[in-house]
Formats: sequence, structure tokens, C-alpha cells
Amino acid sequence: MKDTVITDSIFYIGVDDKEIRLFESQYNVPNGISYNSYLIKDEKNVVMDTVDRRATSTWLENLEKELNGETIDYLVVSHLEPDHAYNIGLLTEKYPNMKLIGNAITFNMLPNFFDINLTERTVVVKEGDTINIGKHTLQFFMAPMVHWPEVMVTYEQTEKILFSADGFGKFGTLDTDEDWDCEARRYYFGIVGKYGAQVQALLKKAGTLDIKKICPLHGPILSENLGHYITKYDIWSSYKPESEGVFIACASIHGNTYKVAEKLVEILNAKGAKKVVLTDLAREDWAEAIEDAFRYEKVILAAASYNAGVFTPMEQFLYHLKERNYQNRKIGIVQNGSWAPSAEKAMKEILKDMKNIQIVDKTVTIKSTMKDIDIAELEELADKIME
Repeated sequence: MKDTVITDSIFYIGVDDKEIRLFESQYNVPNGISYNSYLIKDEKNVVMDTVDRRATSTWLENLEKELNGETIDYLVVSHLEPDHAYNIGLLTEKYPNMKLIGNAITFNMLPNFFDINLTERTVVVKEGDTINIGKHTLQFFMAPMVHWPEVMVTYEQTEKILFSADGFGKFGTLDTDEDWDCEARRYYFGIVGKYGAQVQALLKKAGTLDIKKICPLHGPILSENLGHYITKYDIWSSYKPESEGVFIACASIHGNTYKVAEKLVEILNAKGAKKVVLTDLAREDWAEAIEDAFRYEKVILAAASYNAGVFTPMEQFLYHLKERNYQNRKIGIVQNGSWAPSAEKAMKEILKDMKNIQIVDKTVTIKSTMKDIDIAELEELADKIME
């Protein structure tokens, strides 16, 4: 386990899960995930959230080690999703005098998960409320739909720590040595991406606070260069492109459309594109494809026609984007069809409801395999996407 001391009186009691392969049963996590939980020791001892059922035993050991025989006075419930709240019932049984701190929606939803007698065991807080526990004062800010309706964050005023719930989270265990941006971006757009407006509202609240450390429910504690992380969240939640470049998302059945996409990479690079990234939607991680679609300013969709529509991996990819409020991008289209090309129409049908999407006025249609005559068409598309 990593160093448990965040400050002299705040301790990390979370757990790294290195065995999990699919987070939320859909996101590949090759480096696992951390379930973060914290203990504040003061005149009143406070636990900040519990952990997933997969980590119960180790978490209890960590908690009891740091308590060193003391009891728990409060459990703050930031978020009721089971990867953070699974052990609420266990903790209420183990510490019968412990009270739960949450908001009105928290306690309205809690019976969905637990059969707990909450009589005289709840402390209901609302926006801006504070609770003094000795040397520390906890202040609560509501963060509805980031990414559930009951979510709230907690600011510890004395040591200036923001307990940010799922905000500023990241895939990967705490002992994983990797760039924060990539896996935090994939995490954000996969899980929180739909709720940009709500994240913007939370960032405005955070902007009024003097924050020295951010303690999320997944991923590392952030204590240096906080402006970098906050800037990234501002970009992501406002749906602005983060990086110059062209992202090519390709859905190819037999490989012919993929060869066209590879040719496009060559053409774009020759024309001086800042960055060109190609992904095979049928074989590579779909969540990384979503991440790159949000990262880059320009996108080319290259897909085979299929069942009078578009090949399934592209259809699923576009629906994932639509679900996450994809917007503010320039898009080019390449379709492949041996007898009745239909991919362009199907893709445009999904794209039409997205905000501020500029589709370039040049669609390249390939008939089965790329011919020499098609290359001039690809050159024209490349010029238009780079304008």
C-alpha cells in the first residue's frame, strides 16, 4: 500500500485493485483501478466514503490500523455508486454510534441500496453548510449529475483539501507509473463526459476556494501543479478541442477501408498535419477512441456500408459520442460500399443532432477497394479537413 499519510491528521485508507479487468463492466483497465477512501482524525473521526466490495477486507484493515482502537463519529457519503458506497451497511453495523453525512437526495436514494434504520443517524447538509470536527471544518458543495444526482464534494477548510468525489479521477492503481492526462481523459469522457455543464458549475464553485490538494475517489492525490488539472477539466467539460490534429476513426470489415484510412494518414502527414491518429474501431479499445475524438479538433470517419446502414463498430462509436454530448468539431467522411453505399447517410443521421458539427462538403466513396482515381479524392478531402 502507498504512503497512508496525506497530512498529519488525514490518512489514505483506500485500496488498489490490480485484478479487475473491466471497470463498470465496460471500460478496459489494464492497470487496474484504485478505490479511494480517507480518514480524518480529530476530536471527531470522519471517514470519507467507503470502497467497492472487491476491496472490503483490505480497506477494513487499513481503516482499523489508522484508527488504532478509536471509533468513527461520521461517515461522509459523497457518492452512492457501489464502487464507493458498498460498505456503508457494514460500517453502520460495526460502529453503531456513527452518523452518516449526506444531502437530502443521498438519503432519498440510500434505501435503494441498503436496509438501514437511519433514525437519529443522519446529518443532512445543503450547499455551503459546515461541520466542525475539532481543528478541521468540513464544508459541503453540491455537485448534482457529476455524475449522479446526489453527488457532493467536501472542502476541508483548515488544510485546504478538496475531496472531489469522482471529479479529477483516473483509471489505474496508485502505484501505476503513467501520464495522468491520458487515463484521466479516458475516465472523464467515459464516465462524466455527458455532464459538461454540471462540471462547469462545479468548477466555478471550486474557483472560489483556496485548494492545496485534491483527493478524488479514483486515482492519485493531486498536490502539485493543480492549475494543470483544473485547466484540463475546464477544456473537457466545455467540449473544446484540446489538441491540434486529425483523428481518423475507421470501421473496416475485410481491411479495405482500413487501407484507405492508412493512405489518408500518409496524405495528411505529407500536407503537414500537426498530428494524425488512426484507430481501428473493430479491434481497438472503444473508450480510447472516444477519448481521442474529444481530444482532437478534426475527425475523419471512415466506414464500410453494412445492412443498408453503417458497419456496427462505427454506429456504436457515434452513439457513444452522441450520448456524451459530442460537439464543436470538424468532420470528414469516407464511405465504402460494393453496390449500394449507405454508410455516409447512416453516419450523418447520427451526427445531425450533435451541436456545432461542421461536416466538410466532400465525401469520398470507395467501391470495395481503393483505386488510383480514389487517391485524388482523398487528397481533396484532406485539403478540406485541414482548411
